[in-house]
Amino acid sequence: MTEENFDAIVIGAGMAGNAAAYTMSSRGMKVLQLERGEYPGSKNVQGAIMYADMLEKILPDFRDDAPLERHLVEQRFWMMDDSSHIGMQYRSDDFNESRPNRYTVIRAQFDKWFSRKVREAGATLLCETTVTELVRDPKGRVTGVRTDRAGDVILADVVVLAEGVNGLLGTRAGLRDTPKPETVALAVKEMHFLAEEVIDQRFGLKANEGCVIEAVGTISRNMAGLAFLYTNKESISIGIGCLVSELAATMESPYGLLEKFKTHPSVKPLIAGSEVKEYAAHLIPEGGYKAIPQLFGDGWVVVGDAAQLNNAVHREGSNLAMTSGRIAGEAIVQIRNRKKPMVKEHLSLYKSMLENSFVIKDLRKYKDMPALLHTNSRNFFTTYPKLLSQAAQNFVRVDGTPKIDKERATTATFIKARSRWGLFGDAVRLARAWR
Repeated sequence: MTEENFDAIVIGAGMAGNAAAYTMSSRGMKVLQLERGEYPGSKNVQGAIMYADMLEKILPDFRDDAPLERHLVEQRFWMMDDSSHIGMQYRSDDFNESRPNRYTVIRAQFDKWFSRKVREAGATLLCETTVTELVRDPKGRVTGVRTDRAGDVILADVVVLAEGVNGLLGTRAGLRDTPKPETVALAVKEMHFLAEEVIDQRFGLKANEGCVIEAVGTISRNMAGLAFLYTNKESISIGIGCLVSELAATMESPYGLLEKFKTHPSVKPLIAGSEVKEYAAHLIPEGGYKAIPQLFGDGWVVVGDAAQLNNAVHREGSNLAMTSGRIAGEAIVQIRNRKKPMVKEHLSLYKSMLENSFVIKDLRKYKDMPALLHTNSRNFFTTYPKLLSQAAQNFVRVDGTPKIDKERATTATFIKARSRWGLFGDAVRLARAWR
């Protein structure tokens, strides 16, 4: 393949890379996609949530044959201390619609299916291929890549970097900085296999319905972290993630955190008797709007996790990845149709289109939220969960203590929290960040 020319090269075959490759190849472009894994999805054994609206804009009929697990009808939010949880849940039969809004998927299966659609659209895929460097012309414009396949040079008009948050190619080439530990979370996940009817019974589900549980609290041991549980057809995806900077500072074991979550009294019965077959760890961008790097340059654009496009506040990643990949592909197609060169001036169209989408609008709205939660992590993830648990137990426990005494004790505890831990200040800052 030495010196072969393509209209575009896409590095990576995850959500963002597949979306970009499909968008361009389905519109007649000659696209090469390079994936370092054995096959697309080989590095993604975990479960995930897939957002239908974003995929429909790329593949309107995806429901016909996509490997979907369950459509989600219930969302639970838990705030946990060591022995209890206080929570909120939302369940609606409206989500049992003909075209459901959200699904659980198993990434290894879903990415492989998505990649097949990309190849059917005309793209060329090379797996077990690592891009070692970007090739530039004398003016510094990216004109292709060099791989570990005997040093072959592959030329293209534009290169799309969809290499993930920990991809080294863009940082080595000086296109973006190495992500800082405080802007990246390490998530560990396990797949617990159970019979479909057992999952239905434990979560009150039927007919491919699904449930998601997301939890914060003492389970993350004073760190900013989130635990989660997704129901698949015959398995449960369970995991927890915390900032890399805080894991390094505390020397906490990610696997130890996961074990603590799994053995919590609220979680243990849900996975009892399951068989664990898969374990994985991966990095998630958490820096939000302020961590987004330069998105385009002469001959290149960056999409998905590599561009820090993850909404940590709403726990959304795959939809931003797919949308950024699609928009990058559409921008490149427009530039090509106008017969313009793929230089920085013209590739700025990608950023303009992205800024007009929900991706940048949502990230900009919550630009101060990540820093707030990370700076006051002990309050938000330990102190307040314990206070709420104590207040709830005082309310429901009947032990002969006069209610007025219990109310005074609870009020005194929150007044103490306000002065000692800055409860009022945190509430004000949280409200401002949400505005």
